[in-house]
Amino acid sequence: MLTFEHVRKNYDSKRVLDDCSISFAPGKVYALVGPNGTGKSTLMKAAAGLVKINGGTLTYKGQPIGTESKKHIAYMSTEPFYYDYMRIRDVKAFHKDFFADFDADLFDRLLTFMEDLKIRALSSGMAAKLKIAVTLSRRAEVIMLDEPLNGIDLIGRDQIIHTIIQATGSGATFIISSHLFDELEPIVDNVVMMKGGKVILEGELEAIRAEHGKSISDLYREIYADTAVPQF
Repeated sequence: MLTFEHVRKNYDSKRVLDDCSISFAPGKVYALVGPNGTGKSTLMKAAAGLVKINGGTLTYKGQPIGTESKKHIAYMSTEPFYYDYMRIRDVKAFHKDFFADFDADLFDRLLTFMEDLKIRALSSGMAAKLKIAVTLSRRAEVIMLDEPLNGIDLIGRDQIIHTIIQATGSGATFIISSHLFDELEPIVDNVVMMKGGKVILEGELEAIRAEHGKSISDLYREIYADTAVPQF
């Protein structure tokens, strides 16, 4: 179990995670939702061991996040993380060398439609699919995808959702962040809503629907109405 207890994270004077407490149970699919700037990415980076928290407790299976937890937690960031000169086969070789749980055959199956192009030649949609394939090809116990639908057209989104659905049968914990919740709603078990660096609502999808008497998408619009960018 991945557990945050009263976690705080500051970037200079800005507090990005503020008394954040949440536990992610094994085998569940979580939607981590909220507009940009609510702390979703920082939460995931902290769990991946990429940023150091300023306070509170962050553990995986009761042990602090560190070298050992990184063997079991796969994270896909929103930022590009390959050199432009690399080819797709180089990306595969890199991950095979660094991660004992990387399944090269699964990687090949996920990208059968793509040629062995250089990274610089990939469209934004193809680059996004490559990042997702690399992450899902790890046989990790926790898989975190940060905004996997960003910059993807409707057909591409359908393909990515289908790929994620296939992967969720592995028994891993999935944490998928997005501010485009409509596409995620059909595939998740639990919802975690963040605002101002805090978890403001979390629970099973159906239980939240029943309690509030509305869809999660409608609830999202209600909760985050004050964060919307004015239209002119």
